[in-house]
Amino acid sequence: MSVATFTPAPSKKFSKNSIVAFYQSSIGKKTVVGVTGLIWVLYVLGHLAGNLQIFLGQNRINAYAEFLHYLGPILWAVRIVLIVALVTHVVATLQLAQENRVAKSTKYAVPGYQRSTLASRTMAVTGLFVLCFVVYHILHFTLQVTHPQYRDLHDSLGRHDVYRMMILGFREPLVSLFYLLAVFFLGSHLSHGIASVIQTLGVDNRKLSESITKSGTVLAWLVFAGFAVIPIVILLRIIS
Repeated sequence: MSVATFTPAPSKKFSKNSIVAFYQSSIGKKTVVGVTGLIWVLYVLGHLAGNLQIFLGQNRINAYAEFLHYLGPILWAVRIVLIVALVTHVVATLQLAQENRVAKSTKYAVPGYQRSTLASRTMAVTGLFVLCFVVYHILHFTLQVTHPQYRDLHDSLGRHDVYRMMILGFREPLVSLFYLLAVFFLGSHLSHGIASVIQTLGVDNRKLSESITKSGTVLAWLVFAGFAVIPIVILLRIIS
């Protein structure tokens, strides 16, 4: 009489090895880059909406800043997610760039770039520049390390005067120039990055893909324009 053996069904949960194997694949890294990139796109849009409140006056933007301050642990949780997403995005992007260089073992028969754009060829450079700017931007406006005098700015209601801080910060031409260059590179990075995400997600409808890509490009340069207009109007003393 034979004894039947019981073979347990494979677990439906992803094992640690499965996750590692997925990340080690090219599509895995591209997916990680896409997801973490989308997280930062959402943050950038929210940050832009907050910054543009400077045009609504001192009271409005200071009230917005105070609201963020009162979020406390929630705000720090968001910051941690953003930091993890940023580090992961940069690491995965650099690994993909290295893999692409290794894969190109043969040169093109016709010299030059046949199907790539300037934005796509400079993704790593623009991304690293934006990363450097993010670090400086945090030290400048968030932590006030580079300009500790900002900590003493308060409005008539005793709130931290973000309005005056932005005015004083962007009155410095070199700071504004660095800011404008960074948001230009951000626009360039986003213009190609959004198209790459669409490709990674497997949208195979050509018309839909082209439509989303064009919309993404428009959005990228609207983001640039939204951020750029702030230091420009301050430098020109249109608002003070």
